Amino acid sequence: MRRQVHVLLLFAAVALMAPAGIAAQAPQRDLYFAEAVFWAKQGLYFDALERLDTEITQHRGLDEPELDTLYPFIHDAEFFVGDFELNFRMHHRAGRAIAAVLEGNVPEVVRNEAAYRLARIHFQKGQLKDALIAIERIDGRVPAEIRDDVDYLRANIYLATARPEEARPILRRLQGARALTGFPEYNLAIADLQEQDTEAALHQFEKAGSVKASDESTRAIRDKSNLVRGTLLLEAGRYDEAKTALERVRLDGPFSNQALLSAGWADTHQSRYEKALVPWNILVARNRTDPAVQEAMLALPYAYGALNVHGRAAVLYNQALESFGSELNRLDASIEAIREGRFLEALVREEIRKDRDWVIRLRSLPEAPETYYLMELMASHDFQTGLSNYLDMEDLRRRLSRWGASFDAFDGIIAARRDYFEPRLPALDKQFRDVDSRRRLRLEQHEILSDRLQSMLVAPRPEFLATTGERVVSARLEALREGLDADADAELIERIGRLQGLITWQVKTAYHERLTAFYGHLQDSQQAIDLLTEQYDAYVRVRQAATHSYVGYDRTIKRLRTRVGEASSRIDRLMARQGYLLEQVAIRELEARSRRLEGYEERARYALADSYDRATAAQAAVETALPAGVEGE
Repeated sequence: MRRQVHVLLLFAAVALMAPAGIAAQAPQRDLYFAEAVFWAKQGLYFDALERLDTEITQHRGLDEPELDTLYPFIHDAEFFVGDFELNFRMHHRAGRAIAAVLEGNVPEVVRNEAAYRLARIHFQKGQLKDALIAIERIDGRVPAEIRDDVDYLRANIYLATARPEEARPILRRLQGARALTGFPEYNLAIADLQEQDTEAALHQFEKAGSVKASDESTRAIRDKSNLVRGTLLLEAGRYDEAKTALERVRLDGPFSNQALLSAGWADTHQSRYEKALVPWNILVARNRTDPAVQEAMLALPYAYGALNVHGRAAVLYNQALESFGSELNRLDASIEAIREGRFLEALVREEIRKDRDWVIRLRSLPEAPETYYLMELMASHDFQTGLSNYLDMEDLRRRLSRWGASFDAFDGIIAARRDYFEPRLPALDKQFRDVDSRRRLRLEQHEILSDRLQSMLVAPRPEFLATTGERVVSARLEALREGLDADADAELIERIGRLQGLITWQVKTAYHERLTAFYGHLQDSQQAIDLLTEQYDAYVRVRQAATHSYVGYDRTIKRLRTRVGEASSRIDRLMARQGYLLEQVAIRELEARSRRLEGYEERARYALADSYDRATAAQAAVETALPAGVEGE
């Protein structure tokens, strides 16, 4: 029996989320499929998988699946299962689900969409050879809504497999596609770099860095294009052009820190130290855990020193030393906290992760130095992958814990049902036996009468429709006649014969009316049987529902409880291993930061001493140049 899902206004909520096939047939939309899409749009992919898997399993178990509301959208549902699994990083299951559709007897459009999704899975897993095989299976008609996505994925696979000559024509055609604004231009520049055509790459970066952006992803690719272009020009010694490109990067974007740092170096290489002070002064006021900010803390006093403002340079070097020392202490505290296990405890705090900006909030937890560098650590692919896996396992562990606790509740529900129904079943069984016996009797009678009616329709038998009185009188007359001896009065015998003839006349002349009445009484009998059958079926349903509500669950619950226990033990082991790996990745990253800061600290210390020496020498030179009796300021 399908589960009852109470989701208010669910259809309205998912109208813009469902596949084209669902949106086009709103009255026939499957509620449970739509609910799964709804949860996926909230980022709750496990909940979406749980619901959609259940719906598909129930659909496949139906005797007549074509009558199910999911039937017109079963291929979409299987695709969505693969997508949900992919988003939940269940790549193996996602690949198998989509490959099953790909190998099935499905229309060309469906097969091409399956090939695209399978290629995307392989590409995201870094399995480039398999991704290339999957994408090359696409042939014929492709759904219009994914046509550009298919070509863009194909171009990315060609780039990743060092085949830029095949990617370039595809990317040129995709330029101008609204959904991909900026991305084809950027990747075309990467293809040009792979072919050592730097000028063409710079031109494409220029185009990608000038697109009109209406969303955050397009703004980000525009900023990244300008940053890469500026970096290439900076390395080529074309400082003015580099500065122009770098100044296009937003000051509040994710690439702003590196752009400000490089913009300062572009001016410095041209000995325009006053101009370099502007971006670097902006940069040093930002978050001091960022490597670009830390480098700027050394670059800024260097620029002041080049301007012979050695006193200011010495002050800034001293501030940098203090900052580096503070950050080193914080890093040491973070490493120690991680080794004590507080880092993992902070990651799984439920009240933090309910916030969409939970990663940022982790940095500001009081007395939690182990989370201070989390934003920077997230840039590490190993750490990000390990963190996602660990958090997923923590969510699964909590779910398994809730499921394990729910079995006791199920036991209680089943016991309560047993206590309620079992005392009432004997009285119901007695009533059922009475209904059953009356029904059986009526059925037997109805069967006999139906057979008699059929025989009379074939060969008329008026005597079958004689009344009880006629039968009694006829039998008495027959008995009287048989009781007479051979010397009996002829008149008496004649009178008996006339009476028997009268009865026979009545039976035969009223045959058709009696046959019609017989048929009507038979119909009445059928109605009585139908009523008894309804009572019988109603009892059977009630009896089965009552029995099935508490009988037969023990083995299933026991099996599920065992599976949940085994899964919990496995999750605990995996979490311990993954947590240790995560801690090691974090510690290695923090130790690398510590070594870099120690290098900065050493350079700052030498530069500070040099600035003091230069400031002292400059002061001495000023004092020496002053006339006698005049003191320097």
